[in-house]
Amino acid sequence: MTDGTSARAQLAALTRDRSLFSDWLGALGFDDDSRPASVLVLFGALDSLPADRDAAHDAVSRDLDVLLLSRAATLRSHAGQVAFPGGRRDPGDRDAIDCALREAVEETGLDRDGVEVLGTLPELPLPHSAHRVTPVLGWWGRPSPVRAVDEAESSSVFRVPVAELLDPANRYATRLRRGGETLSGPAWLVSAAGEERLVWGFTAGVLDRIFTRLGWTEEWDRSRFIDL
Repeated sequence: MTDGTSARAQLAALTRDRSLFSDWLGALGFDDDSRPASVLVLFGALDSLPADRDAAHDAVSRDLDVLLLSRAATLRSHAGQVAFPGGRRDPGDRDAIDCALREAVEETGLDRDGVEVLGTLPELPLPHSAHRVTPVLGWWGRPSPVRAVDEAESSSVFRVPVAELLDPANRYATRLRRGGETLSGPAWLVSAAGEERLVWGFTAGVLDRIFTRLGWTEEWDRSRFIDL
């Protein structure tokens, strides 16, 4: 944390930073037939701390956690991956925020009234599944119990302490060889819901840029690779 500014305030400020994903958007364009979708990037205070502690400007990034889920292994797209709650926009959704909250309720059972929406981050292309995804940044002011509501969609739901994601011992880069190319990206190995989980791909890319822009990222060994 810097200058006594709260983690919540720092996160909220990101929604005004339209250059957050400039490298991502420069490398990948939007397909004309891509479909709109949203994910909820939901941070909150750890259970051992009062949820309003951050409002007093004394919380630090290590006092936070983020809500994630493990997608069902039977899904056609991104099967088994760790992800943010979210999905494709329905005709009944008012906007990207309404879509993210609806999907989060359907997937995790959270009480949407306990979520303070801080704003949206820039829309991102996801060419593999032909989606254009809007990350909705939220603050979990009143956390509620969560679970895998529909096991056909997600196998488990869990909260990962940000401290685990900032710990250099848990940081890696992934390496994927495809079509003569080698693609790399950020990743973490964390323990959640009684299992070791690999956080990579879209989810890791969003978290990595958030932490880096906020100055929370700690130096780590960039020669540590996980081959996919």
